[in-house]
Amino acid sequence: MKLNQKVALITGGAQGLGKAIALAMAREGASIVIADINAAVLPAVRAEIEAAGASCLGVSCDVSSVDSVAALFRKTVAAFGTLDILVNNAALVQSGPRNEAMRSRFYRMMTTPVPKESLGVTRDFPDEEWHKYWGVNVHGVFYCTREALRIMEPRKTGKIINIASIAGIGGFSAFHPAYCATKGAVLAFTRSVAIEVAGANIFVNAIAAGGVLTPPMESYLASLTEEGRNGIHQLIPLGRLGRPEEYASLAVYLASDDHYLVGQTISPNGGMIV
Repeated sequence: MKLNQKVALITGGAQGLGKAIALAMAREGASIVIADINAAVLPAVRAEIEAAGASCLGVSCDVSSVDSVAALFRKTVAAFGTLDILVNNAALVQSGPRNEAMRSRFYRMMTTPVPKESLGVTRDFPDEEWHKYWGVNVHGVFYCTREALRIMEPRKTGKIINIASIAGIGGFSAFHPAYCATKGAVLAFTRSVAIEVAGANIFVNAIAAGGVLTPPMESYLASLTEEGRNGIHQLIPLGRLGRPEEYASLAVYLASDDHYLVGQTISPNGGMIV
């Protein structure tokens, strides 16, 4: 197995894409730490990972809190002795009725012959929401990476995988400036840290995910008309969104010893950005 006897920590690991990555790494032999702000979902996911044959620790963690992150890594080392793989997956994403309305308006403008106009998002974007996105999506990646390097650098081995988005390299999330800005920052951070620590045999790379068919996205698509769903799929040359398992297999590869990738951004997106 590709990750036999490795210890992997996945933030946001009890839901959506993070859960798919945790399960995929468990099946490849890794011991798993799932960190999630939603403590209620941890026990069931931990049981699912253990049923796949892996040891698993579930930890409630707010990655935007430096103290919460420090406690997470202390618990990881106490349980497994070390850390080999970090997946910075936890993130705030666009959700809720207001964001769904903005998303739908953007997709209509992109896929139907309607007059073009400003979406009017940035001019009314609240300070509190802007800072909250940076706290989770950027500060959280920094806090977790810093703690991981304190473990990995003395051992001169490790893999760090940052989950970003095509929103950081293209315009397909133009309706949410904070999400786009933070994901672009994650990609720049990835490149910088990758060069810094490569000499210690630590590989840092990023996955810039395209559309992921997570349960929230499935719910959003179900709320649309058939014409609306077809319009979104028409934006993707492959004609569909990616399954979480398809992204998870790439994360397993980047966590393995089978590659020579340093500071790279790989974007599975069905052809939306090439």
